[in-house]
Amino acid sequence: MAVRIRMTRMGRKKNPHYRIVAADSRAPRDGRHLEIIGYYNPQTEPATTKVDEERLNYWMERGAKPSRTVENIISGLGLLKK
Repeated sequence: MAVRIRMTRMGRKKNPHYRIVAADSRAPRDGRHLEIIGYYNPQTEPATTKVDEERLNYWMERGAKPSRTVENIISGLGLLKK
């Protein structure tokens, strides 16, 4: 099972916010996930982001790969370790 760290859309029409989740790469975007790692709200100024660093590192150590968007978000927070 290939695990991806990606975002799932929440909120209502034209007012999105996102959860950052660990999910099977074959699952649909808003479908089943393994664990909620954090959230991202682009509607606030500046955008609100919260990520559980411990759980992020747990999944990354086990081979989970972040999507491009999540990679940009966590590198902006200084959490991405190469």
